[in-house]
Amino acid sequence: MKERFVKHGTFVVERVYAASPERVYHAWADPIAKAKWFSQPEIFDFQVGGREYSSGGPPEGPIFTFDAVYQELIPEQRIVYTYTLDSDGIRISVSVTTVELIQVEGGTKLIFTEQGAFLDGHDTPEMREHGTNIMLDTLGKVVDGEEKTGTGQ
Repeated sequence: MKERFVKHGTFVVERVYAASPERVYHAWADPIAKAKWFSQPEIFDFQVGGREYSSGGPPEGPIFTFDAVYQELIPEQRIVYTYTLDSDGIRISVSVTTVELIQVEGGTKLIFTEQGAFLDGHDTPEMREHGTNIMLDTLGKVVDGEEKTGTGQ
């Protein structure tokens, strides 16, 4: 019988973007905008109680399934969601995520906090934090680039 265990972890990642809170919130709230920096959703219902679902991965890698429910949405200020992440059909984590958007001089400070239960060694808080850093860097390129070129919302 395989040993089962849970590693709990919380991490916080902060970024400052040269874009308004409205633009950063839009990058999370609009499926076309979000697909520029996150996976293309198959289901995208951005409202409290709504679901976001995507499944995919690299051609030679595992298939990741992201299944989220939005718990609280305060436009231009806060996004709270819970989600599960599976890899090739195996549940690897269950998380609560809070995204805070704070207007600062010249842009937006984003504070991303994730509290997770990482299951059976398939994923770790450290690996997830690393991936989140890459994801938020990509988000920054999208929102900062749109701000500078004047495209997007």
